[in-house]
Amino acid sequence: MEAAIKGRRRPTARWQDVRARHPTGKDPTTVARAITLIRSASLSDVAEYAYAATAPAESRLIFLAGACPLHEDGSTAAIGDYAGQAAKAMENMEAALSASGASLQDVISTRVLVASSRREDLVTAWQVVRDSFAEHDVPSTLMGVTVLGYKDQLVEIEAVAAVLDS
Repeated sequence: MEAAIKGRRRPTARWQDVRARHPTGKDPTTVARAITLIRSASLSDVAEYAYAATAPAESRLIFLAGACPLHEDGSTAAIGDYAGQAAKAMENMEAALSASGASLQDVISTRVLVASSRREDLVTAWQVVRDSFAEHDVPSTLMGVTVLGYKDQLVEIEAVAAVLDS
């Protein structure tokens, strides 16, 4: 399985150049926000995120592949370090969002996968993800899993974003 995954490589263009090439031609920091986060007084306020989010019908949805903690050369970052891998995965997610004409503020939901059965490890990774989103408390699911696709990989973060291009 690792060989099949390792064979998938992103284009050789550097991520730093993506703003000039993203679909709308706009800087993602100036694009109108499409999403509305929803909270309910009938649900617990213990969770540090909104329970739902909506996007208008005219939004362009962006479905991100799982952001992995990989360096540009394909090697796994921060081996054995849940927080370090979560930080690298978030960095890679931000690059993919930028390439799509979006930013973290456009994310409508996330799924955080952590290769561990220990709640402490999940919380360690979650805290990095949560802190990265700051006040944008996007609806999220945190899951412990048995194994992830790359050698030494501990964290992967999936996301969906929505933007208004007009």
